Amino acid sequence: MRYRCFAPVVLFLLVTGVQAQFGGRGGGGISNVGTVHVHVVLSNDRSAGPYLLVRLIQGSSDFMVGTSYTDDRGEVDFGGVPVGDYHVEVSGDGIQTTESDVFEVDNRKTTQAQYVTVRQVDDAGPKPVSTHSSMVSAADLKVPPKASKELDKANEAMASQDWKKAKEHIDKALALYPNYATAYNNLGVLYAKTNDLPNEEQALKKAVSLDEHFAPALLNYAKLSIRQKNFPLAESLLQKEVASDPGNPEGLLLLADAEYMNRHFDAAITTANQAHSASAEHASFVHYIAARAYQQENRQQQALAEFQLFLKEEPKGPRADHVRGDIVKIQQATQAKASPQ
Repeated sequence: MRYRCFAPVVLFLLVTGVQAQFGGRGGGGISNVGTVHVHVVLSNDRSAGPYLLVRLIQGSSDFMVGTSYTDDRGEVDFGGVPVGDYHVEVSGDGIQTTESDVFEVDNRKTTQAQYVTVRQVDDAGPKPVSTHSSMVSAADLKVPPKASKELDKANEAMASQDWKKAKEHIDKALALYPNYATAYNNLGVLYAKTNDLPNEEQALKKAVSLDEHFAPALLNYAKLSIRQKNFPLAESLLQKEVASDPGNPEGLLLLADAEYMNRHFDAAITTANQAHSASAEHASFVHYIAARAYQQENRQQQALAEFQLFLKEEPKGPRADHVRGDIVKIQQATQAKASPQ
């Protein structure tokens, strides 16, 4: 099993629907297509849950042939898969992106089951905002002190994972000041932690409506949009977030990712370069995004340069090993093109 930690979030490729389907091919009495059933579990063998992006990839290459999302059981099916070799890659909020070993789809089995074990990360997902943060909404300048104290108590309860108590304090804060954007943001985070997606969306949407320049709420709402596969909305929200907080490496990384997902490859490259220039704390993975975008535009030498920058910043580990493999493929393709026929 290969692991690549993309915390707090991971790369997203083009997603076309909740379930990827392939057209069946062939005829006669023997089918040359099958079904791939993927079950994603945590290291304790419990289901990894919904909204994890699963990519079905051809052989050991990077050629993606299907995408889908896990259901509440952490499962997903790819139907009508042509006979051949494949592997799957699983990514999502709160986990390390993980690739399976290569497996075969053949005509001896109607269904090929694959179990993929993923590891959780601690720093992913939406984040509450402290009342003492410099990123508190401008709309909150008139918040009564009592409401701020209630939100402080809510944040303390959330840190202890006492969700019921946290909700009580947030409700009190909102009763004292109904237009409390930071409280709505933190309420959205609370709902995210308790897997209440509809209320999470409602709370974050309210926070953004109260202050469309409130960077933390924009970032959290964008993360939710990514989980909902609404990448155009995620890109729009992240553009506003980056404008409000241009030095935030996480926002720039997610924006580059969303732009790549929406096939805005030039924009993804520009944002990745911006992330590299804006902060010494930028994620090395922005170079991976830029490299993939260059490859989509068939600009292999620029992709090679970005992969090399990635290795300079992250020379060790599974991700570095994977990038070295990408570099070898580019070099081999370049040599083959240059060799006389």
